[in-house]
Formats: sequence, C-alpha cells, structure tokens
Amino acid sequence: MPPTLASLVQHSALKLTVRAGEDRLDTPVRWAHVSELADPVPYMEGGELLLITAMKLDAEDPQTMRRYVRRLSGAGVVGLGFAVGVTYDTVPDALLDAAREEDFPLLEVPRRTPFLAISKAVSAAIAADQYRAVTAGFEAQRELTRAALAGPGELLARLAAHVDGWAALYDTAGAVVAVQPEWAGRRAARLTADVARLRDRAAPASAVVGGSDDRSDDRVELQSLGTGRRVRGALAVGTGAPLGTAERYAVHSAVALLTLTTERSRALQLAEQRLGAAVLGMLLSGQQDHARAVAGDLYGGLLDAPFRLAIAEKEGESADLGVLAEAMESAAARSGEAVLVVPEGDRLVVLAADGGDAVAACVSFEPEEGAELVIGLSAPAGPIAAASAYKQAEQALAVARRRGRPLVEHEELVAGSLVPLLADDAVRAFADGMLRALYEHDATGRGDLVASLRAWLSRHGQWDAAAADLGVHRHTLRYRMRRVEEILGRSLDDPDVRMELWLALKATGTRGEG
Repeated sequence: MPPTLASLVQHSALKLTVRAGEDRLDTPVRWAHVSELADPVPYMEGGELLLITAMKLDAEDPQTMRRYVRRLSGAGVVGLGFAVGVTYDTVPDALLDAAREEDFPLLEVPRRTPFLAISKAVSAAIAADQYRAVTAGFEAQRELTRAALAGPGELLARLAAHVDGWAALYDTAGAVVAVQPEWAGRRAARLTADVARLRDRAAPASAVVGGSDDRSDDRVELQSLGTGRRVRGALAVGTGAPLGTAERYAVHSAVALLTLTTERSRALQLAEQRLGAAVLGMLLSGQQDHARAVAGDLYGGLLDAPFRLAIAEKEGESADLGVLAEAMESAAARSGEAVLVVPEGDRLVVLAADGGDAVAACVSFEPEEGAELVIGLSAPAGPIAAASAYKQAEQALAVARRRGRPLVEHEELVAGSLVPLLADDAVRAFADGMLRALYEHDATGRGDLVASLRAWLSRHGQWDAAAADLGVHRHTLRYRMRRVEEILGRSLDDPDVRMELWLALKATGTRGEG
C-alpha cells in the first residue's frame, strides 16, 4: 500500500510527533513538498504532506493560521509538517489550535530531521508500493493466463478474486455470457443499456457506472473487447472502491486475454461460415446425405429437426448485415443452438432451428436508425425441402421489399388472402390497362359494364343470380357481357380471361361500383 501519515510517524529515523489530526493518519501521502509561501495552494495537486518552517508566516496570529489551515485542507493537502527549532522553538499555539479545529493532521518535525529525509522516505515508500503493484500485476497476469485456458468463466472467477469484487462478460448484443461470483448476476444484467452505449463507440472504449442495487457502494468499470472498428463484447468489473495499481494490471490483462479469445473465436467463426456455405450449397442442390456428412457435429443437430431459412438484404449503404448475424449467433450461443450463417455479399442467408432463440432474435431484430434491412423468413422445413424453403424466403423477401416492411414470414403469404399481394404498382398498372376501355364506356353513361362484370364473375357466371344482384333482367345482363367481350376483344368462356379480369377488378378496388 502507498505511504500514509501513520507509516511516516512510525518511521524510526524521522522522529515525527503527532500534534493534531490523530484520527486522520491513515490518509495516503502522494508526495512530500516544501513551500514557505504564505499561500502555497495554487501549487498543490492534493495528497501532499506540506513541510514548512514558517519563515514567511505569522504562525502566532490565530486568524492568519485559521485561514492558512482551512485553505490547505480545502486544497486536499493531507497534512502539515512543522519544523521546530528553526523559526519557532515549538509549534505555536495559534497553529496548533487552528489544526485541531479543522482536525487537520499536524506533525512536529525535530530540528535534527531534515526535510530531505522525509521526502526520501515518502519517495522510497511510493517506489516500493509501485514495485509491489507491478509484481502483483505480473503474477495476476500469469494466473489469469492459466485460467483463460479453462474458459472465460474461470478467468472471470480469478479476476473477481483479484479485485475483491465481481466480473461479467457480455456478447455483442449486450447479453451476459458469464458472471463470477454468481450473486452478481442480477447486477450484471442491469448494465445491458450501458454495454449497448459502449458498443456504439470504436474499440477500445471504457466507461464507469455508478453503483445502485443491493450493493449500492459498488463501482463498475466497463471495458470494450475487440481490436477493430466494431466492439466484439464487453467486460464489467464491479468493486467497492476505485481500482488500485495491481487491480488495474489484472483488469488490463483480462481485457487482453478476452480480446484474444474473442478475435480467435471470430477467426473460427469465419471458417465455420465457409463450411456453412458448402453445407447450404449441398442442401439446395438436393445432396442431403453429403450435407450431413460435411456438417458433422458442427451443424448436424440443426439438420435433424425442422429449421427455418432467413434471407436478409441491405436497403441502404449504412446497413450492416453483420449486426443481424451477430444478434442471431449470440442468441443461438446462449441457448446452445446450432446456427448456420452464410454471408453472400449484400445478402445474408441464415439457417436456424424452428422455434429457437435465433429465429426469435431475427423476428424481433431492430436495426439502427437509417440502417435498413429487409428479411424474408421461410416456413419450417427439413433438409429434403431446403430448396423450397430458400424459394419461400426469397418470395417473402420480395413481398417485404414491395410493402416496405422489415420482415415478412412466408406463413403470412400462405395463410392470408392473395388480394394484398395485388397492392403493387405493376399489378395496378396492368389492371388499369385491362379495364380502361370498360371504365371509359361506363363514363359516357351508356351502361354499367364494370359492375355487371363484377357481379357476373362473383356469381361464377350464373345469369339469374347475378341479374338479381344487379336488379336487371338476365337478358340485359347477357347483352352487357357480350358488349364486354366486344370491347375487350376477349372471350369470357376462357377461364384464364375470367381469372385475369377478376384479379384486375380486385387490384383496382371498388372503383366503378355503385
């Protein structure tokens, strides 16, 4: 530990005597400084033991001494060493009273003890403390390195012991990956928003979070993990007081080790992606057996149960498909799922277990403002239907893009009506072109061909039922349908023509009704 006023008083060679402030001798001393200025405060940084002979001070004036001591105490000076036998034979009562009023440590320095001896003692104690801290830091580094071989959990346990607190590891999504000791789980979970803010800054980044919760005195330091532009995770260290030199060595060592582990995991992840691309290619080409053989234990479990296939594309230059990939991979890692991620330029293909956390993370994914993505999600499928699932995801992606939605699931297209799919500019243009001649005819007031056509098609060509709906005679309706055929130049006996006309009427909505 650093030198304190108490350790200096106990130093046998200095012969210092405590005259005031006996209750504050445990205060650390950062330096010993000599100044005979009447106001040395502008030259103080705080933490100093000030040494004086009072050559330029009226140490016998009570008001002067009160102002002097108060200024020193307010500036963070930890104590005053007063040399006797130089300017004054004893410590003046005015100074003694002022120090006692402020409970400010006052040490009497005998004439035979030079100020230089005190400065040397403080300097030697500081150097010894720094040496101990560096030695302890190197020992912590070796211990943490050995612990890292057993995994992040063991590393966090050793780090928590070194700092006499707790430690937690977060993934890129801000979720807790590991925490030691276990009692700190609740505290670590409440820092998700702080970790998210740290993630938005380029690595390396750090932040200090004030304490709350049932350990209201803990102080948390957050350190980002990663060497590139994007943060790959974060480390939180909670302690009851600011970190000392040795503790900070331990934290920095843990950050370095976890960063190396993270970057190594990233390299392995890229290798897995290349393998995943090969497995996906085999599935899409109908080589399910080969895909299983190549996947082995890495993806094998994923191919033994229903999965869903997601395709994501960027809608703008600022969009980052890697953020979606990391969100799904992190969710899968937390739940022990396998997930297959294949980047394809401006497109990302992900194969994940149906009903799993990775799919849930995909559905709930919210990109950053201005970084738009569109996602199409297939229905549940197995290896034999992988190609169909891929087509389903592409169809859902196309619909999401047309509708301006971030995500569309294929089940929406199957379970819902076909009519919403007609809400497309190209379809409307086709419908308007197909029915324009009928609308122009009706606009002249010479008949109601559009409404008659709609009624006739809705009644599947049943003349009596359709005529009743319109309130006209069936012969009138027959005449109108012949006029439709003449104007359009197409036969209503053709089922394809009837289908196209019905869809055109649906695409144009209720226009012409009445």
